[in-house]
Amino acid sequence: MGRTTGRWMDLKEAAETLGVTSEAVRKRVRRGTIRSEKHEDGRVLVWVDIGSDGGYDEGSDGGYDERVGRGYAELLEEVRDRVRYLEKQLDEEREANRENRRIIAGLVQRVPELEPAREAPPEPPESPETASEEPYSTHAPPTPETPVPDTQHKRSWWRAFFGLE
Repeated sequence: MGRTTGRWMDLKEAAETLGVTSEAVRKRVRRGTIRSEKHEDGRVLVWVDIGSDGGYDEGSDGGYDERVGRGYAELLEEVRDRVRYLEKQLDEEREANRENRRIIAGLVQRVPELEPAREAPPEPPESPETASEEPYSTHAPPTPETPVPDTQHKRSWWRAFFGLE
């Protein structure tokens, strides 16, 4: 390539000259792949190289060269390999899902054939118990026939501990 010169252009003019959108030029500015300066009035100016043949050269703004082309080709091949792997994995999962649906359908068809669960015989109702039937019950103590004054009432330590009295 011969000697390169260039000129400063605003974003819109640079986009038209390079044949891309203004947003593409803005992204190149943000990435730092194209030389740019902010003008005093707030406009962003972009440096666009002009080659020795009079055409515009994207060389300084991250354009395509052999090194980038090789990197792109390697990346593209890696992405294609990954897509093939994911497509294969998806096919395997679909096949497993098909097999699971087949098994479930077979089990659902057999549900009417299975014996109904046997019900347990009902338990007889419990008979009411009185305090006299169970003298050492852990429930409330029997009430004496004659009331005991509170001064004579002795509290059990375990009932007090568990808050039963």
